[in-house]
Amino acid sequence: MPELKTFVAAGIGLHARAAAVFVRAVTETGLPVTIRKQDGRPVDARSLLEVMTEDFAHGCEVVLEVAPEALTGDQSVPSAENALVQLSSVLEASQGH
Repeated sequence: MPELKTFVAAGIGLHARAAAVFVRAVTETGLPVTIRKQDGRPVDARSLLEVMTEDFAHGCEVVLEVAPEALTGDQSVPSAENALVQLSSVLEASQGH
């Protein structure tokens, strides 16, 4: 399963603007990405409500994942891994943009 550990750099965590920027980036990948805390339950990273409800705070380590069986058409494991790296960059941007 394509998976990447990263952290939330935005000062207010994944709330409001930072969450919206991240969710928009996930949606643009076209992939069914999930996000979770290290020992937490995964939530759909395409859902602003789910991401904001999970309370990913500043400095929180998170895991981004894509289930291989969810990949369709021209989506491949390497392309999913590349997308997760790009999404990690979004999360690690201190201003959430």
